[in-house]
Amino acid sequence: MDNLIFSLNATIPVFLMMVLGMIFRKIGLFDEAFITKMNKFVFVVALPALLFEDIGSANFYEAWDTTYVLYCFGATLLSILISFFISIPFRKNVSQGEFVQAAYRSSAAIIGMAFVQNIYGDYGMASLMIIGTVPLYNVMAVVVLALLKPGQSSLTFALMKKTIKGIITNPIILGIVVGVIWSLLKIPTPVIVHKTVSLLAVLATPMGLMAMGAAFKFQGFSQNIKPIIVCSVMKLVVFVVLFMPFAIYLGFTESKLVAALIMLGSATTVSCYIMARNMGHDGNLTAGTVMLTTLGSAFSLTFWLYVLKCMNLV
Repeated sequence: MDNLIFSLNATIPVFLMMVLGMIFRKIGLFDEAFITKMNKFVFVVALPALLFEDIGSANFYEAWDTTYVLYCFGATLLSILISFFISIPFRKNVSQGEFVQAAYRSSAAIIGMAFVQNIYGDYGMASLMIIGTVPLYNVMAVVVLALLKPGQSSLTFALMKKTIKGIITNPIILGIVVGVIWSLLKIPTPVIVHKTVSLLAVLATPMGLMAMGAAFKFQGFSQNIKPIIVCSVMKLVVFVVLFMPFAIYLGFTESKLVAALIMLGSATTVSCYIMARNMGHDGNLTAGTVMLTTLGSAFSLTFWLYVLKCMNLV
């Protein structure tokens, strides 16, 4: 019972923040314009500030774990490849690019940081997980949505240029890079700067979760039910079953293991829908997968945490 209570205490507050976002939109406190700006603020300001604070204030030489970062990168890359092969039977009926992105791309940054903080009181190794996944997430999202778009047969120079520019200017990646440099050079942080950054960083989790909940729309599920269910099962179950045993075998525990669990088994991020729409896809499959995985992950993540807690790994 103690292990179950531990798991519920870790998961329920995170999803309640998302539910609050949905409620606030329903009663009119949040409107479409405000939600869009809040999402942008979290992505451009609050989350980079959080990552900078977390990495920049740590002893990077001690915190760095090459094996862990390579594990996160490798598991993500293999998840993308598996998603591609599983998508082949559906390619005549649905957007194959949407299927691949929705199946592999977790809300690693916002939900990952929230879970680790909720359990351990700080962000622990979540930043290292983000280093190993977020750049690959963004690069491959552009590639699969472009290459697997109806009528698109190859990568163009313009697309490659746009992809590289997107990676270089990604605020999350910039926050990580600046934090790493700050930590490696051991630059002292003035108290005023530290407090200002901390006040911005503390906004990332609650605002990000409420914005995700508020942006959530119950649409797209009635169409393409079968691929949506397949995507959701892969996202919440299959990748956890395939890759978590390797994380345990490699000796990862505590915050590293929780961050890996979020990377593998959390809900498909809402930004998948935004990116799919912006790149010419209809977004129905993505919207349905976001809906189902968001609802399902409240139960699946609780179950996986319960299993890890019973094994005394978290």
